[in-house]
Amino acid sequence: MVGYLVSYFEQAPLVFVVGRVVCIGNRRLEMDIRELEVRKMSYALSVFSQRGLTMKKYAISLCVLCIFAATAATAHAQTITAIDPCSAASPCSLTVAITGQNTTFFQGSSTVTDVWLSKGSSRIDAFSFTGIDANSLSASFDIPADANIGIWDVHVSDSVDGELPVLADGFAVYTYPDLDGDGKVDSKDFAFFSRHWLEGVIPQDMVLIPGGEFQMGDSFGEGGSDERPVHTVRLDSFYMGKYEITNEQYCAFLNWADDNGWITVASGVVCKAGSGTSFPYCYTSASSSYSQIAYSGGVFSVQSKGGRDMSNDPMVMVSWYGAAAYCNWRSQQEGYESCYDIADPNWECDFSKKGYRLATEAEWEYAARGGEHDPYYRFPWGDTISHSQANYYSSSYYSYDISPTRGYHPAWDEIDPYTSPVGSFSANGYDLHDMVGNVWEWCDDWYLSPYYSSSPQTNPTGPTDGSSRVLRGGGWSSDETQCRVADRYDYYQSYRNHRVGFRLVLDLN
Repeated sequence: MVGYLVSYFEQAPLVFVVGRVVCIGNRRLEMDIRELEVRKMSYALSVFSQRGLTMKKYAISLCVLCIFAATAATAHAQTITAIDPCSAASPCSLTVAITGQNTTFFQGSSTVTDVWLSKGSSRIDAFSFTGIDANSLSASFDIPADANIGIWDVHVSDSVDGELPVLADGFAVYTYPDLDGDGKVDSKDFAFFSRHWLEGVIPQDMVLIPGGEFQMGDSFGEGGSDERPVHTVRLDSFYMGKYEITNEQYCAFLNWADDNGWITVASGVVCKAGSGTSFPYCYTSASSSYSQIAYSGGVFSVQSKGGRDMSNDPMVMVSWYGAAAYCNWRSQQEGYESCYDIADPNWECDFSKKGYRLATEAEWEYAARGGEHDPYYRFPWGDTISHSQANYYSSSYYSYDISPTRGYHPAWDEIDPYTSPVGSFSANGYDLHDMVGNVWEWCDDWYLSPYYSSSPQTNPTGPTDGSSRVLRGGGWSSDETQCRVADRYDYYQSYRNHRVGFRLVLDLN
């Protein structure tokens, strides 16, 4: 059985499917997706062997719930098996409740004339499709070995309406053919998937970023000189947090650290225990009105701002040291190795350790691009930006800022402009939220302006030393040019600001 599965996997990349709310004309279909408890390995094996298909090279048959619900005002519910794209190593069941309104969309497969996938200018036509019932469709596609990794939109046309509106917010196909980043799909990828899934090591708030090669830097020639030259970088796969670390999450760390003697609090500043003020982690509200973390009676808690609970907003006023300390704490809590040596004056990361850490600058840019490497975009989703896509400061200075609202984001400018709850905007192609805007994110690398001229091609980790660390992504007060995925910024390690936060990387290769 295992031999068959390995053979199967060598022939075809994994394809993942996810659903969201879809509107087709005035016919609205609502789907509620609930992630259920992860199944045992027998389920994982069934993902690879479903239907006993004989596969072409780089071809896979997938069951696409085409969401053209059957009967007016009739509710339908089906269960589909798929791999949750938020964690490729954690297969699960998805329950999709579908409600159709107004009219019948499909009556079986007889009306379907064409099915295809699209991603940017690329198109893949189904080489066969068969209706399962009035609500669903089974379609098979040849997925080329060099297919762009990321979200592929599903298109369907029928003999009555012609091409139906693109399901851009409906089912998206994620192709992850090369999980270990060695440039080929083989049994090692199956082993990578199986080991991580069996060991249960992938937390729900992390997503797989498959290894690959990309052109790093400013391909538009419109940024600073430190964004050039554009250069080739190849990365192994890694896991990255879907969201920036929140105030609530950081509060949990601070309370544990206080109880266990990891920190001291003096004049509203949290520092490494025994260091005096040499290694500050973060401000509390007693030292900065911008901090959303209060400290009273030996307990850290999240404040409200303008009557809004700030628990789910990104942690700010946190230094690079504070971010690295959080990484070590979470590694300890979940049984991983600690990556940062806090006894070292520079807290250098040991990349041989398997635990949480900050992203390298190359990992951050690669992940922020969301698999959109051909063509290369300014932003994670394309070449223009607006307030519908990110929390940032909009201006008319650059033509690629097309937001109809200007200045600070109107939704998060209650008393004064500030952060937005994590996940308030759509994810990129790797299911990562707020990769630009909201808060600048600390990276592991030391900053060096001309580093791109000498950067290693494979898994670069930045200069060996420096005086400041890299920040990426822009924040809620950043303009459109600072939100470009190629933009670079830096500050010293103890810097704390209400526009700066962080997210995690988990390296298990």
